Amino acid sequence: MANFLLVHGAAHGAWCWRDVIPALERLGHTVQAIDLPSHGNDTTPYTEVTLDLYADAVLGALDAPAIVVGHSMGGYPITLAAERAPEKVQRLIYLCAYVPAPGLSLAQMRMEGPYQPLLPAIRMTEDRMGWTVDPDMAKDLFYHDCPDGTFDYALPRLSIQATAPTAQAAATTDRYASVPRSYVRCANDRVIPPEYQITMTEDWPAADVFTMTCAHSPFFADPEGLARLLDTISKG
Repeated sequence: MANFLLVHGAAHGAWCWRDVIPALERLGHTVQAIDLPSHGNDTTPYTEVTLDLYADAVLGALDAPAIVVGHSMGGYPITLAAERAPEKVQRLIYLCAYVPAPGLSLAQMRMEGPYQPLLPAIRMTEDRMGWTVDPDMAKDLFYHDCPDGTFDYALPRLSIQATAPTAQAAATTDRYASVPRSYVRCANDRVIPPEYQITMTEDWPAADVFTMTCAHSPFFADPEGLARLLDTISKG
């Protein structure tokens, strides 16, 4: 059975994997979810966070080689972690996540998309070094297809998202290219356009690309289905 490390996306924390962790464990896997710096229970000020610090947190959690899953923004730190220590990463799984393009930051990649569904919901902090999601728009963006109670659980746990990590490109070499990778597209995503998820993976082998018929939070919308898919990928 596999060892999984789960890495959340923007404004989220390890808490978003609440239902996936036990589902994977029931399938016999070892699972760890982390809070990136300034997220969840981590007390790092958002004003001090960088993409490098995110990658350091991913690598610091890898006591043994693991399959590393990155959701959404988490695609950037898991990529940089694999570049730095490919021997620690058995496979990268991008879960409706950004796959870093050469020379582009996440913020630049977002603007490359065919449309910008998240942009109207972003509320910048006064110092312009972070942002939050408009609570009146969060459910429709992130959790509209999730079970009752999900939004009430998630909203108070959403954190400020630092802007600095999303303003840095993730330079990669053959070290990153040596790591196997898979992508899980979410066909009804309202945050990262599904069309853009196709664009990011259009040159990937078909065997490494999967699709779930849910929106941007498959860990809440279909945790059992997500766990089964991760299990399948781990055996491939």
